[in-house]
Amino acid sequence: MRLKLLFARDKKLYVAIKNMAGFYPTNIHLYKLALHHKSQPLDEQAKISLNNERLEYLGDAVLSAVIADYLYKAYPYKNEGFLSEMRSKLVSRAQLNSLSKTIGLNTLIHQQSHSKSMDGDAFEAFIGALYLDKGYNFTEKIIIRNIVTKYFYLPDIEKQDNNYKSRLLEWSQKNKFFVEFKVIEEIPANLNYQKQYVVRVFIDGAPKETGQDFNIKGAEQLAAKNTFEIIQTDSNNQAS
Repeated sequence: MRLKLLFARDKKLYVAIKNMAGFYPTNIHLYKLALHHKSQPLDEQAKISLNNERLEYLGDAVLSAVIADYLYKAYPYKNEGFLSEMRSKLVSRAQLNSLSKTIGLNTLIHQQSHSKSMDGDAFEAFIGALYLDKGYNFTEKIIIRNIVTKYFYLPDIEKQDNNYKSRLLEWSQKNKFFVEFKVIEEIPANLNYQKQYVVRVFIDGAPKETGQDFNIKGAEQLAAKNTFEIIQTDSNNQAS
């Protein structure tokens, strides 16, 4: 494999992935696609708008399954609520954005404009590419051995406050912003689902992110979470 890489067209990407995640890709084209943001067409001459969104969708599901299994084994006596909260903390958009920067994945992304979630989205797409390239068992080993155990310390993650509504309100009071939560839509119940609520956050009257749940409090928490993670990402970008 190494001898073959000496003559590979995408040698730099092969080596970057090896240094970053500890393995050499088999199908390099999957990873190239994973690193193409929707703002950057893969083939501009042919006007083919291929991007990493489908791989992001797949990677999100694979990552969630791997983390769920890992936490289930790491905490044999904890209940479902605790495990769900821990998984949410580990795969949050702010966490994945930060992780993408930590391992250097963000430097490999091809884009024409920068979105607030682009780095975390690319990480999920990378996991999707890894899954298609190497299979679930190999992907699980890479995620646990080279990412989770290397960059996450679970006792510290446990202590993180996951009450995003409270954190958002504290942030607003500190920075003298006025925050409101408004129900902007009620989705009627049908044969398969109960009634759901969509809540939007407003900061000084400006609309921010939304959340959807079967009760208003749950929707408020999700809306606050989505809004707070973007605020954190913006703060990290300004700091860097």
